Amino acid sequence: FLHETLNSAISRCNSDTPRTDQCLSSSVPSQPVPPLAQTLQGYLRALEPLLPPEELSHTRRMVQEFSRPGGLGAQLQEGLERRARTTKNWISPWWVQWAYLESRQPLPVHSNPAISLPRRDYNGWRSQLVFASKLIAAVLDFKAKINTGQLPVEYMRGKPLCMELYPLLFSSCRIPGPKHDYIAHHGRSRRTPTHITVVRNYQFFQLEVYNSDGSRMTESQIHSQLLRIRSQSWKTDKEPMGILTSEHRHTWGQAYNRLLKDKLNKESVRLIETGLFSLCLDSPVMRISDEKYASRKAAQVLHGGGTFSNSGNRWFDKTLQFVVGEDGSWGLLYEQATAEGPPIATLLHHILDYCEKPDPKRAPLVPLPMPKKLYFNIGREIKRDIEHAKQNLDILINDLDVNVFNFKRFGKDLPKQHKLSPNSFIQVALQLAYYRVHNEVCPTCDIVSQRMFRGGRTEYIRSPTNQTLKFILAFDDPSVSREAKVQLFREAVDAYAALTDQALKGHGIERHLLGLKLQAIEEGLSIPKIFMDTAYGLATHWKLRTGQVPANTDSVMCFGPLVPDGYAICYNPQADHVHFSITAFNCCEETHAETLSLTLKDTLCQLQELLQPTV
Repeated sequence: FLHETLNSAISRCNSDTPRTDQCLSSSVPSQPVPPLAQTLQGYLRALEPLLPPEELSHTRRMVQEFSRPGGLGAQLQEGLERRARTTKNWISPWWVQWAYLESRQPLPVHSNPAISLPRRDYNGWRSQLVFASKLIAAVLDFKAKINTGQLPVEYMRGKPLCMELYPLLFSSCRIPGPKHDYIAHHGRSRRTPTHITVVRNYQFFQLEVYNSDGSRMTESQIHSQLLRIRSQSWKTDKEPMGILTSEHRHTWGQAYNRLLKDKLNKESVRLIETGLFSLCLDSPVMRISDEKYASRKAAQVLHGGGTFSNSGNRWFDKTLQFVVGEDGSWGLLYEQATAEGPPIATLLHHILDYCEKPDPKRAPLVPLPMPKKLYFNIGREIKRDIEHAKQNLDILINDLDVNVFNFKRFGKDLPKQHKLSPNSFIQVALQLAYYRVHNEVCPTCDIVSQRMFRGGRTEYIRSPTNQTLKFILAFDDPSVSREAKVQLFREAVDAYAALTDQALKGHGIERHLLGLKLQAIEEGLSIPKIFMDTAYGLATHWKLRTGQVPANTDSVMCFGPLVPDGYAICYNPQADHVHFSITAFNCCEETHAETLSLTLKDTLCQLQELLQPTV
C-alpha cells in the first residue's frame, strides 16, 4: 500500500524490452539489512506506550543481553547480511512463506483482500455481460502492455519501483499443501495459457480469449461467448466446487488430494489454476438501504455473501478474480502471496481508463469454438467435504461485521493545508478513535510498500508512538489549551511521518525482527529469548490492521482483522473525502465495527475543529 498516490511521476520503459522486470532490476537497489542497534532501539521505543514500566525493564534486559558485542544478535545479524549479499531479497521469500503460505487460516476474510468499486450505471444481466466483456478486454490490454514492456515504470518519491510482480499476476494460483501451500506460476511456461475461467451459478467454464492467430479477442467476440456461457449455466443443482477453496488450508489440502485422484476432476482443476484470471458473474443480491449498500457490496466481493448467495462462484486460491454483479456492483479479489495493493490499484486504474473508450476493433467473422464447461465427478467423500466447507464458510461470513462509509467532511487536502502528512493524520485519528471506544491503546500495524527495492514486498509501521499517546491523553483533558493540543497533535503526526520515512528507506523494524528470528531457525539454533518474551507476543497481537490504498478512483478495499479481538481498517483518501472500510468479528463482545466507525467520524470532525476552529 503505497503512501503516495500512484499517479506520481511515471516514466516509460524502453518499449522493445520484452519484460518490464528486466529493464528495471538494474535501476532498483537491493533491500538493506537495517543496523541491529537501530532496530532494537526502535522496538523498545514502540513498546513504551503499550507496556507497564516493570515489564518494559524486563524486556530491556533481554534486548541488552541479545545485543551485546559478539552475542547471539550479532551472529544472526551477520547471517542476514550474508544472506542479503547472496540472494535477490533477503526477506521477501521468507515473508511470503511465513506470513502467507504457512498460514493455515481460510483465505476468504482472513487473507484475500477485496476491492469494491463504484457501481456501474446499469441493472440487469444484459448490461452485466456487456460490462464484463469490456472488463476482460481491458485486463488483456493491460497484460499485453506487460508482455511488450510498455507498462510505465512507477516512481515513488522520485525513486523507481520494482515491477517484477506484474507478470506473475496472470496464470498463477495458490496450491494447498499439508504443512504449507505453494504458488504455481503457469504464465512462464513455453505454451502460456490463453484462456480465462468464467464462473456463473457455481459452474466453471474455460473461455479462450485469443484467436488462433494469437490476436486478442474483441469485446464483441467475448460478449457473444459470455452469452453462450449464460445459456449453458441456468440454475441447476450443481455442487458449488469453489466452496472447497474457502476451507482451512489443511482441510482443503486433504480434499484437494481426494479430488485430484479422478482424471476428469484433475483436468478441470488444472484449467482453473492455469487460466489467466477468473471472472465471477454473480447473481443479484437483495436490495437494501443505500447506506448499508456499500458495506453489502464490499462483503459480496470479499466472500460472495454466503453459500446460498454467490460464494460458490469463487476459487479463492486464484491470484486474480474479477466479480461483476447484475446490479452494477463490481470489484476484484486477489491472493496476497502473489499480488499486493499497489500493482492491483494500477491494474484497476487501467481498466477504468479503458472502459471510457469505445471498442476499437471490429470482430473478425470467424466461428468461435463453444466455451468449454468444466465437469467434476463428485463422490460421497467430496460431497461431504463440500457440505463441511459450506457450513464453515457460512459461520465465518456470519461472524464478520463489515462497515463501509464515505467520510465527506474533508479529504487529504485539509492535512496538506496544515503541512501535515495525510496518512499520518489518519493514523493518529485511528488511534484516538480506538482509545475513545476501548479506553486503551493497542498494537497497530500499517502496511507500507518496499517496492523501491529489488523483489521488495511490504513492511509494517508500528504505532502508537509515545507522541500519539501523549496527544490522546491531552485531547479530552479540558485543562490543556487548544494551542498545546495542536502542538501535541503536530508532534504525533510528525513522529508517525518520521517512522514512515524510515520504513521507506528499508529501515523498518518488523521484517528485520522476523528475519532475525527466522535466521536463528535456519541456523538450527533455539529461538532467541526476546521472541519468547510476553512483550513480543503482545506487541505483535495486531488489534488494528490498517492499510491505505491510494487509488485515484473511489474504490474501497476490505479484509478481515488479523486477530479475533481486533479490527481491520482500510482507507482511500481523495482530495475532499475519504473512503473507509472497518471490519470486526461478531464473536468478540468488545469489538464493534459500527461503534468504531461512528467514533472515527466524530473524531475526524473534532480534529478538523482543532485545526480550524469555527468559534
